Amino acid sequence: MAKHISLYFVITLVSIIIFHASSSTLPSEPTHTIPSSDPLPLLSLRIKPNLTASSCSYRVQITTGCSSVKYTGDQISLSFGDAYGNQVYVPRIDDPHSHTFEACSTDTFDITGPCTYNVCYVYLYRRGYDGWNVGSVKISGQNTRTVTFTYKAWLPSDVWWGFNYCNGAHSQGFKKPPLSTLALTIAPLLYFLMEWLL
Repeated sequence: MAKHISLYFVITLVSIIIFHASSSTLPSEPTHTIPSSDPLPLLSLRIKPNLTASSCSYRVQITTGCSSVKYTGDQISLSFGDAYGNQVYVPRIDDPHSHTFEACSTDTFDITGPCTYNVCYVYLYRRGYDGWNVGSVKISGQNTRTVTFTYKAWLPSDVWWGFNYCNGAHSQGFKKPPLSTLALTIAPLLYFLMEWLL
């Protein structure tokens, strides 16, 4: 009697797991406009040297929020890239002499850097005392679709701050495994359980 109840429990549990794995609700790829969520800090950004001979052109448009200071003289750095480790790094994108990043404005930068595929992360770094309210960062390039990351936040000082959607949904480290992987994992377990129960 106990073996039949255990067998029923195991079959029910496996059915629930397989059903859950087959009905994925997480987005697998970022959309053209990145889903709205809060930017997160990145405590350490590894800057990669440009070792490739190829380079591509990018257009980066950064909007400054209307609640920002009149203009910021802070040093602003930018890094963005793709899921394959390709990275574009700009150590100083601001120009304090031309009053970039004025409140309620959009600044456009033409950048040359290593070629990337679809851009799926962006981080900004601010150093200074003025403060800066970022509205959004829009990136377009030769080999990548245009993507917009919405900040709508004050950028903290001395920390990389932004978004990373390269591995699925933002900050959701768990992604449901494919059904075939799940079946291959559960099949040996079921075999041993059946041997033990029968």
